[in-house]
Amino acid sequence: MTILYRSTRGPEEQTFTASQAILQGLNTDGGLFVPVQLPQIDLDFEKLAQASYQEVAFQILRAFLSDFTDQELQDCIDRAYSTNFDTPAIAPLRKSQNGYFLELFHGPTIAFKDMALQLLPHLMVTAAHKNKITKDIVILAATSGDTGKAAMAGFADVPGTKIIVFYPRDGVSTIQKAQMVTQKGENTAVVAITGNFDQAQTNVKNIFNDALFKEQLTRNNVQLSSANSINIGRLVPQIAYYVYAYAQLIKNGAIAAGDKVNFAVPTGNFGNILAAYYAKLIGLPIGKLICASNKNNVLTDFFQTGIYDKNRPFYVTTSPSMDILVSSNLERLIFWLSGKNAQQTRIFMKLLKETGTYQINDAMKRQLSDFYAGCADELTTSNEINRVFREDQYTIDPHTAVASAVARQYQEATNDKTPIVVVSTASPYKFPNVVLKALSGKEAPADGIQADETLSSFINLPLPAAVENLRHAKVRHNRVVAPEHMQEAIGEILELH
Repeated sequence: MTILYRSTRGPEEQTFTASQAILQGLNTDGGLFVPVQLPQIDLDFEKLAQASYQEVAFQILRAFLSDFTDQELQDCIDRAYSTNFDTPAIAPLRKSQNGYFLELFHGPTIAFKDMALQLLPHLMVTAAHKNKITKDIVILAATSGDTGKAAMAGFADVPGTKIIVFYPRDGVSTIQKAQMVTQKGENTAVVAITGNFDQAQTNVKNIFNDALFKEQLTRNNVQLSSANSINIGRLVPQIAYYVYAYAQLIKNGAIAAGDKVNFAVPTGNFGNILAAYYAKLIGLPIGKLICASNKNNVLTDFFQTGIYDKNRPFYVTTSPSMDILVSSNLERLIFWLSGKNAQQTRIFMKLLKETGTYQINDAMKRQLSDFYAGCADELTTSNEINRVFREDQYTIDPHTAVASAVARQYQEATNDKTPIVVVSTASPYKFPNVVLKALSGKEAPADGIQADETLSSFINLPLPAAVENLRHAKVRHNRVVAPEHMQEAIGEILELH
């Protein structure tokens, strides 16, 4: 079955192969690539329960990325999920008193972005070869903390590629910043901006859509692409870990094939939970998708009212990867809810850009019943880190704590006894100060590595290699620009003429 892709804002007859969509990242009309139709997949859970993570990923990728050969996909998967992860399970499940935690932080940057971004560079290089692309592919990404490091780690020194990452100077943790500014690779560049993530993301989108700049890039034999979750090559691999988690629950006897499971997902840009929604659409027995937000609760209000309104204060929180008011991947859900109506989607996105708000109709709102949305403030997040540690002798990061807290809100509000899997998106060692204060009530004596050492002693767990490697890492990237000068910075880095 051939799966083609189209833009959320473009004509139905204009289609792209998976490899073309991955290479382009964002369509020229500003829309995001989505499957024209979803693939039909035989989810044989008895077989999947015995399958490795790599085998599950192969089945999902084969269905969605149908213009890649089996051998091409297998080669990409073998390179992506190997000894670069610290457990052969890749994405293990951890049982708790309240359900399960799906650990997605065992890759080289100890955050869930590794699950897709260790794979995307190999998919992109393969796609370039398939489409006879001879230009250098320049990956342009905005990050709220984890995407940037994970993308650079994946693309570092990959032939024929360069990567430029923008991050909010005051909107990431010390460890996140240290990971980015010390990134090796002759083809990597990191730029801090004196603004927030939404400004970085908006400007990256505008740069993609700048026709004059695109002409300049072409003259310099350069083609832009994206490693953000707006790239379909990021989204599809994420579907795999939901299927894998469900299969593992069957394997350990927690559920029988066909039983429903709820997933609680810490949500910022909406890509992670959208992958879960796609998993449900292709047949994974998911009950509720619990959309968990922090104090920047624009998604909570949207799911409860049908009104998306970014005209509100922007908060810098202890879960910075979720400090987002413009959730880009929600556009893909809007497109689906509208009956794949590109014109309607385009109108909503135009309203969002011009007024900061839009309201979906009643027919679309009724389809939101797959989701439950809630939010957790700073105190609730801290208390949840403490509670999980006391009750389960398990340490979680603040993003995971938001999801865990909202999962409990959902259970208390509905009395739903369906098993819940909380998606754990980062190691607690990414946010040691926040975690240590939640557990001990005291500030860490210092920031960064020293805070991680203190946390390690407190919870009696060794530091991961990703943190150990930062001890003597040299700072290689110290460029800072205002948001309005991001395009100029790109020109300087690429030495455009």
